[in-house]
This record gives sequence, C-alpha cells and structure tokens, in this order.
Amino acid sequence: MNPGKALAGGTLAHIVTTKGPVFVALILLLYTTCTFSANSVKMAVLKFGTVNWELDVIKRHGLDQEQGFNLQAVEMAGKQATMVALQAGSVDIAVSDWIWVSRQRNEGKAFAFVPYSTALGALVIPQDSQVKQIKDLQGLRLGIAGGPLDKSWLLLQALAFQQSGIALDKALTPVFAAPPLLNQQLKQGRIDAVLNFWPYVARLEAIGMQQLIGVQDVSRGLGIHSQVPFVGYVFDDQWAERHKDLIRGFIRATTKAKRIMLNSDQEWEQLRPLMKAPDEATFVALRDGFRAGIPRQWGDTEQNDAKQLFDILFRLGGKRLVGNTTQLAEGTFWSDTVE
Repeated sequence: MNPGKALAGGTLAHIVTTKGPVFVALILLLYTTCTFSANSVKMAVLKFGTVNWELDVIKRHGLDQEQGFNLQAVEMAGKQATMVALQAGSVDIAVSDWIWVSRQRNEGKAFAFVPYSTALGALVIPQDSQVKQIKDLQGLRLGIAGGPLDKSWLLLQALAFQQSGIALDKALTPVFAAPPLLNQQLKQGRIDAVLNFWPYVARLEAIGMQQLIGVQDVSRGLGIHSQVPFVGYVFDDQWAERHKDLIRGFIRATTKAKRIMLNSDQEWEQLRPLMKAPDEATFVALRDGFRAGIPRQWGDTEQNDAKQLFDILFRLGGKRLVGNTTQLAEGTFWSDTVE
C-alpha cells in the first residue's frame, strides 16, 4: 500500500477499523519519513562554523519550509570529514572553495559552486608592532592558518614578490597551526604577526590588534578589483539537476537569510549565543565581519577575476593545490539562474 495514497484517498477510517491504532501510527510514521526524505536537503556543517549562523536564521524564520524543503544540518568533526561526506553522498551540500570544485571536476567528479561569502582573512599585527608593510616581515615569525598551500598565504607571497622581489616563504619563519592557537601565540608574543581566517581576525581586532593588510586588499594589489567569493556552497551538480526545485529553493532561502542578517541588528541578538563572543566588542566585530562578506555581485566580472586568481595560485601552489590542470575547470560555477 502507498501510504500517501491511503491517507489522501480517505481510507484512514477503514484502516483504523480493521487494523487498529498501532498500525495507523506505523503508517503515519512511514508517510512522514517518505515525505521528509523527499524534501530534505542535508548540509554538512562544523560545530562552531559561521555557516551555522545563517542556517539558524533559515530555520527560525521557516525560510526552508517557505521554499518547500526541509534543511537538515549534519554536524561534522572537521573540514575533511565534510568533504568526505559530500563525496560519499551522505550529505547534499557542504562549504568549500572553487579551487576544490575545479580540482574535483578535472578528476571527473562533477561538483559545482554557489557563493557563500567574500570574507577572507587578514594579516594582523600587535598595536605596538614595528611592521609597517609586508617587506618588514623579513626575519620574523609569521603564524599562518591553513598550511603551506593556504590560498591567502600564497597570494601574500605573490604580492610580496611583486612589490619588493622578496621570496616571503624564505625570508621569514612560517609557523603553521590551528587558528585559535595562532591567536593565542600572537597574544603571548610567541609570533610577530598572524595570517588568519576572518572570524579569528575579528576576535583579535576586538582586543586592539590591527590589520596590516586584508586578503581582499592583497588581491587588489595583484590586479583583482572585484570582490571574489572564495567560499561557497558546493554540491554534486548531477544531484542538483535531478532536484532543481530543492537547490533553487536552498539558494533563495540563503539569499533571504543573508538579507535579514544584513539589515536587522535584532536578528544578531538572536544569534549571539551561537557566536560565543566573550564581550560586546567581539560580538560587533563578528557581526560586522559577516555582513562585510555577504556577496553583493556574482557575474562575469567576478568569475573572470576568479580565473585570474586561479592562474596566480597555480603558479605558486602548482599541482599540489589545483591538481593536474592549468586552468579553472569548465562548469565550476553553478550557472542555473535563480529568480
């Protein structure tokens, strides 16, 4: 028996009479499960990631239900786990960058990218630092989040070489570690500067540390004049083709959530517990940092600039970063138009 047809066809009274309430409960459970699964979008998230803020807005305002789907957040232990889950089909959507998507496509795995944020990191120094420009980092200890192939680190190296002819990776001592640990080391004076992700930059600025240069400014120094979103929602584009209503609804819901977060200070009061801000200054810095990263444009200009950034990153990171290719893979950016 198809439970949907049974319930819709007016046979519930007959089932109650002939089979009893326990059987009806099982039928209802089956019906609910089938409906839930058909309209469900599973998204991999990290426990303390900023994506949770946006998802919280979507769920509290019912923006997913408004678009005809149910958004499920699936908590993962780390970035690698989220990508493994996405590739295995355990989740439908994760957050990554278009470099990863391009590499997957060149290896025959058809993923696609939709912008989430233009917010990047920054190079941060103590307030009393003698460092005034990038070349002053020579001989110092620089904390770097993300490892030797971190895109912000590669771009900073490119700008240092362009401006001063310095091979920055050889001119200073890089210290690679987790973002919270790097913040702690900077506070303790164990490193001289840090290149960190934007939420950790916001926390440092809230206690009086200062940006020497933001990664968006590094990009501009390299000739990239639009705000290119590095981070986005990524998904299997074959799944998206099969579930166009779901992916379009998801994009509409996230767009509406961002609009709410951009315009409503009260909304951020609801998000405050998720943000784990120890004080008002940190709360404001995190709120403003998120807002600054909301993509305003995503068109030919931004996508062409992304291709230029890919070329720069390929020259420095090589195949270890981008895989066996010399250019951004065709189809990396999801092209379906969502009204």
